[in-house]
Amino acid sequence: MNLAPTPDSLAVTQPQIQTLAVVGVGLIGGSFAAACREAGIVGRVIGAGRRPETLAQAVALGLIDQAVSLEDAAQQADLIFIAAPVGAFESIFTALAPQLNPRALITDGGSTKQNVIQAARIGLKDRIGQFVPAHPMAGSHEKGPEAANAVLYRGRRVILTPVQENRAQAVERIRAIWQACGANVVLLTPAQHDAMVAAVSHLPHWVAALYMQHLLSGEDADIKFQTAGTGFRDFTRVAQGSAEMWSDIFLANRDAMLHELRGLRQVMDRAEQALESRDEKWLMNMLETAAQARAQWPEKQS
Repeated sequence: MNLAPTPDSLAVTQPQIQTLAVVGVGLIGGSFAAACREAGIVGRVIGAGRRPETLAQAVALGLIDQAVSLEDAAQQADLIFIAAPVGAFESIFTALAPQLNPRALITDGGSTKQNVIQAARIGLKDRIGQFVPAHPMAGSHEKGPEAANAVLYRGRRVILTPVQENRAQAVERIRAIWQACGANVVLLTPAQHDAMVAAVSHLPHWVAALYMQHLLSGEDADIKFQTAGTGFRDFTRVAQGSAEMWSDIFLANRDAMLHELRGLRQVMDRAEQALESRDEKWLMNMLETAAQARAQWPEKQS
């Protein structure tokens, strides 16, 4: 597993994108378009998606220059960025493939990679080499084009999981584009990626959502919400994410999620035993270890 940034010696020159097509112009896709504009590496930005009103909003906000169909995006763009729910990727690839510019590259912001790559193999068929899978480890509970932020990816990790059909130049170009947006790029295999994000990204959303469900199921839910403070706010923030997106992610990464849930259950069972038996020593050690690890976490990102 290579979690170190890829060597600067392999970086290509500042990338230039003549026409960028963004499929899904919400937080992730809109932020990518805004970041490319701010970096000065894109000429024209077009957008495609399911909702005309969202595309119109993206145009009004200056995130994209024009709303187009998927077929037009495939013909016109030299880079296509897909930022849709992962369950929609196969149909998107299938729509793009017949008209795909042979010089174009496709990349994405999908939170799972093994299923996305399988969808690309089905949809793109022998054009699979034009798809360089990626996942920016950045986001927010906010949604829609109005949430787009040109600095969302600055200083954040972006994970590339190349497929064997990718040319080295294609991978380097996608890496250079992300670096121009301020991201730190790392390489993992698709399986490594999915196992890692299940633990550090998907599981926290699962726990926060279930905790909210637990509170809502109580007869005294209203008074609990009225007395909640900053700890509640910080812990539950991610539960505000898109239900459609996160349902797709949990099902797409089912095996890795189940593995993490079994591990979490073991820790929770042990903690419950300690509380029942008044095992203060175990509780103190657990809490101190957790506090120290969390305090050191930002240092471990560098």
